[in-house]
Amino acid sequence: MLPARRHGEIIRLVRDSGVVSVDTLAAQLCVSPSTIRRDLQSLDAEGALRRVRGGAGCLTGHAADVVMGADPVPFAEVAGVAAGDKERIARSAAGLVEDGEVVLIDIGTTTACLAHALRGRRITVITSSLAVVDELRDDTDVELLVLGGILRRNYLSMVGMLTEQALREMRAHRLFLGTSGIRRDGRVMDSRLVELPVKRAMMSAAEQTVVLADCGKFPGTGLLPVCGPEDVHVLVTNDGADPATLAVCARAGAEIRLA
Repeated sequence: MLPARRHGEIIRLVRDSGVVSVDTLAAQLCVSPSTIRRDLQSLDAEGALRRVRGGAGCLTGHAADVVMGADPVPFAEVAGVAAGDKERIARSAAGLVEDGEVVLIDIGTTTACLAHALRGRRITVITSSLAVVDELRDDTDVELLVLGGILRRNYLSMVGMLTEQALREMRAHRLFLGTSGIRRDGRVMDSRLVELPVKRAMMSAAEQTVVLADCGKFPGTGLLPVCGPEDVHVLVTNDGADPATLAVCARAGAEIRLA
């Protein structure tokens, strides 16, 4: 099991039980107790759970709500933050798409801007975002495939096993991935556990992963790692993004595009 997937399973087990011992986690995940201790140290540092003697406990209050899927700021309000930067990034990202391509579009306010920039293109769009659907549903040039699943009304997204299963049957030329933030080591982060399996399933279904992140996402927030910089093919951002972080991503192989 890859570390990122194991971390997600640890968080799920801790959430379900409240407090879980190192030995129990090691047995359920088929790894050594020392591996679990390192995982717990990392997850505690990221704020995804809290370490307790001999194991780990779940978060309480606001942090727990965010990790489990509650968004403290409504989608419409997030859309108004750095709106100009998001639109420029979206237009730059749209320039990567060629007619006839199949593209996956993740949730988020910048990806919704991307959907608007792709109107009128003869492409196929697969998405779990109702905001993207709203942008494209009346566009007869775009073939639109909407993923099913459980509706997260507060962030206009579809999640769950049905969403993940559908993605396992699909292939796309490019994925446009949103993010809560990019850490200084280049890790792409998110704050909602329920979204992580969908994001990773999208990455597995796409030939290329394109991350959209305005300069305010550097170093950004986010409690949970989605992927490392080595998994990103293209990073689209704008002036003001942290140069050191961009250099880390470039060294890992990502093409940097400044909008």
